[in-house]
Amino acid sequence: MKQDSSTNREIVMSEFRTERDSMGEVQVPADAFYGAQTQRAVENFPISGWELPPDLIHAMGRVKFACGVANRDLGKLTGTGKKPLNDEQVTAMLEACQEVGDGELDDQFPIDVFQTGSGTSSNMNVNEVISNRAIEILGGDRFAPEKTIHPNDHVNMGQSTNDTFPTAIHVGVGTAIHNDLVPALQRFADELTKKATAWDQIIKIGRTHLADATPLRLGQEFGGFARQLQLSVERAQRATEAVLELPVGGTAVGSGINTHPEFGGRVAAVLAEVADVPFVEVADHFEGNAQRDGLVECHAQLKAVAATLFNVSNNIRWLGSGPRCGFYEVKLPDLQPGSSIMPGKVNPVMCESMMQVCARVIGNDSAITMSGATGGQFQLNIMMPVMGQTTLESIMLLSNAANAFVEFCLLDMEPNPEACEASVEKSLSMVTSLNPHIGYEKASALAKEAFKSGKTIRELCTEQGILPPDVLKEALEPMSMTEPQE
Repeated sequence: MKQDSSTNREIVMSEFRTERDSMGEVQVPADAFYGAQTQRAVENFPISGWELPPDLIHAMGRVKFACGVANRDLGKLTGTGKKPLNDEQVTAMLEACQEVGDGELDDQFPIDVFQTGSGTSSNMNVNEVISNRAIEILGGDRFAPEKTIHPNDHVNMGQSTNDTFPTAIHVGVGTAIHNDLVPALQRFADELTKKATAWDQIIKIGRTHLADATPLRLGQEFGGFARQLQLSVERAQRATEAVLELPVGGTAVGSGINTHPEFGGRVAAVLAEVADVPFVEVADHFEGNAQRDGLVECHAQLKAVAATLFNVSNNIRWLGSGPRCGFYEVKLPDLQPGSSIMPGKVNPVMCESMMQVCARVIGNDSAITMSGATGGQFQLNIMMPVMGQTTLESIMLLSNAANAFVEFCLLDMEPNPEACEASVEKSLSMVTSLNPHIGYEKASALAKEAFKSGKTIRELCTEQGILPPDVLKEALEPMSMTEPQE
């Protein structure tokens, strides 16, 4: 047994192995693919229990793969440098990179999000896992102290955490938006468009300031929602564009020390092909290493998407309010009992879920803005792990919430034409269409009199003979009020 002085825990030595790094010996879980530097970070950062999101780990695996391909093609891995690899070793290293990228080793990345601000701990975690897994693929002893495929010399060749970790963030974020968020938002927009078309002849009352306004068609209202979502698709695409430039190739400070001048461009080309996203080498490596302005811009677009989704889901929540004492102009699907005390009550749960997601994403934007504005001094931003985790969380939440809202709310939502049409005739704003005939002042007086008497505008105008019957009928035709008049 060994006593851990920091926690007074007894450690069963058979469950651990001894690894060594430049600072000395470290006890590492016996079957882990990672090594000493990862274990030090696990012990140093017992902060949240939140590991880096899988999308970021997978992106790091893909970045390492692209770096390995570039170094192979440039002759660096098999060259005359320190400990050159043979072709079989290079192939095994690339295979291990792919396994990380494909999520086959997700349980080997235990480091907390709130770690060293450059992400060095997680970069070395990935390097160690790829190194040991590659050795194992070749049938070697991954526990041997001398690494035939070395985490620094080979896996990390021509790289620094300072350029590869932000590259991985950009790759993870750009890929997740392209593969997950854009399709989810497009599906949402398409379904709203279908509702708009199907409900185009249903007349309802408009509302501005939550007060009665002139009539419109339910299809027009949902067409407006559909346009909001289509614009959100475009914002998500612009969010991707903000992270297309990759810093890889700048190494420690942007100068590219210890790497080939073609390295960054080659890596970006491989990543663009692997991810099917048009990534490119950053235009200025000093800017690319030092600042995360592109990520701030990216998340700002995500915040705008969240604002739209909050607005649309909240409007649908209001439209479905009732069923007897609210608007109830659309019928939301009954998904689950809504109250532990009120029998038969059903709540707009999908709207509420979406609104909470959007509140979280809008809050996340403050963390990203603060990290981008204050985290970058001189040649490095030191808030990158939380920026990567937070941005990917926002993408995941928005994507999942949009898909769930369509699946469990929008697809089975139905109109309530009776409720829509019942409020139109009662509305005092019907008087608006009389403005061209009797003027604003007289129309205003009629509206006040109608409200005071409890009569409709049509009833009051008929009683007082305000207009000839045929003119009045034409002027108060609700459908004509939903389009411009010549």
